[in-house]
Formats: sequence, structure tokens, C-alpha cells
Amino acid sequence: MDLNEAILRFLEYCELDKNLSLKTVRMYGYYLQFFKQWLIKAQNQNSNLKSEKAGFKVENIDEETIRNFRLFISHEYKNPYKGALKRQTQNYFLIALRSFFRFLIRQRLSVLSPEMIELGKSRDRNIKFLQPGELENLFRAVDLKEKTGLRDRAILEVLFSTGLRVSELVSLNREQINIEAGEFGVIGKGGKARVVFLSKKAKEWLQKYLGSRNDPYQSLFIRYSGPRPKEELTNEKLRLSARSVERMIDKYRKKSGLLFRIGPHILRHSFATDLLEHGADLRSVQEMLGHKNIATTQIYTHVTNIRLKEIHEKYHSGNK
Repeated sequence: MDLNEAILRFLEYCELDKNLSLKTVRMYGYYLQFFKQWLIKAQNQNSNLKSEKAGFKVENIDEETIRNFRLFISHEYKNPYKGALKRQTQNYFLIALRSFFRFLIRQRLSVLSPEMIELGKSRDRNIKFLQPGELENLFRAVDLKEKTGLRDRAILEVLFSTGLRVSELVSLNREQINIEAGEFGVIGKGGKARVVFLSKKAKEWLQKYLGSRNDPYQSLFIRYSGPRPKEELTNEKLRLSARSVERMIDKYRKKSGLLFRIGPHILRHSFATDLLEHGADLRSVQEMLGHKNIATTQIYTHVTNIRLKEIHEKYHSGNK
């Protein structure tokens, strides 16, 4: 099968059959188109390969092709904005290729086994999170006299209480939130549903914020600045964007005196860290974060390692 046709069919399969989000489908498309463009350049440098006009058969992609591609993204390619690719980013390309070849095998094509595409070992991630005092300073930096104050404080409290991704937060509508019950459902990455929970503080600030609103818009968090929509009753045009939340958090980061850059995701990390430090088990945190694999949740080893030390000190006979 021609590579162009195979990529198109794969992306259609991801969208229609696997029901992946459009963002995920776009990223798969980007990684595979990047691989195709590299392959075209490789063809031009190798007279033994078919010409670009004739296309390239997916059956001709072998281990040597993948190895050369890995060498290219590891040593030669430089992103015009971010420079050399990190090992984790390199793996994203390989994960896309694995899924692609897995699909081709389902189509009964004689292609390279996806198991032959090994991912590069990544170093352990250094997770940034906020200490209790830093969180308190960040929350107190919000000026409640401003029109946006109640909204911004509610956003910070909800992010820390639920561990939501910023994309999940800004997509929320008012009818989704049951403040009295203190819980609500969200659809996260890969269409995975989970339940998240509101702390007492988060419920308190959400009630204050929603009580201050007298508009008919469904969006839970709306913007108060920028161009006003021409239509009277509109939801999406006044919905707060993820970028606006990022800028808002950076503003309060500066006001609170934090010297290192932070974003919405650091509150997700702080949420998980807080739960683990107070005795939650890793499996429960995995569920609340919406991680598909426990290995993803194990990035919070900075917490589990501390608890292991406490267990060692308490139970090892050498400490008696």
C-alpha cells in the first residue's frame, strides 16, 4: 500500500473507529507526515529507492529505515523554536509509528512488526510542585476587589482540588458541576471518563463566584475582557481559554514572589503530591488523575520515596 494512502486510512481509523480526540488525530498526522517527508529526502539520496513521484510502499519500511529515522531525530533534526528534541519527544514519533504499523497489520499487510520499534529510555522526570506555603501565597495573591478575582480564586482552588488538566477545566459547563455533592464527571484524554472531587474550599469559592454571576452563559469560567461577541446569547465566544488561564496563573506567580515559572499543570502535580503525602495510595491517585497506566503515576516518586524512608525507619530492626 502507498504510504500516503496508508496514513490517510490510519487517521480515518483513529477518528471514526477508535474515536480519538481531534487533537490526538492531528498529532498522529503531524508525526507521520514528518516521517514521510524525511523518507522522501532519504529517497532522493538513495537511487535504489523508488522516486518520489512513484510513492513509497509501507511494505518497504524495514528496521534499517526506522533506525535511520531515529538517528535523524536524535542527532540531526533541530526544532526551529525549541532546538534538539528531548528523548520523550522523540518517543512520541515512535509511538505514532507503532500505532500506524499495528493498524497496517490489522489490514493484513506484510509490514514491520510494531514490536520491532523500541522506544528510547527516558530519564526520570523532575516533577515541579508547590509546597503548602507557596500554594497559600499563590491563592492570596488574587485581588478579590477586581471583577475577575472571584473567578480566578475559584479556578485555582478547583485545579488544586481536582487535579484537572487545563483543557478539561476550561471545557466545563455550569450544569456539570454539583457543588452540593462535591463531585462531577469529566471526559479526559482518550475519551476516558473519571470522577473528580471538590474540597470544602473549592466548593466555597465556586459558590461565591457563581453567585456573583447574572449572565445566561453555560460556560463555568468566562472571560471579562477582550472583544465582546456580537450575538447576545453565546457560550463558546465568552468561554475562558486555556491560554488565558496560563497567563492568569503566571500573573499571580509573579505577585506571590515565586521565582520559577509555573503553569496550570503544576497545580495538577501539587494535587497528586498532596494526596500521596497525606496517605493516599498510588492506585487511587491514578484513578483521580485519569492515568491509563500506573507507570505514568509513578512519576511522583519524590513522595513515595519519602514514605518508604519513613517505613524503613519505623520497621527495620537496625533502627530499634
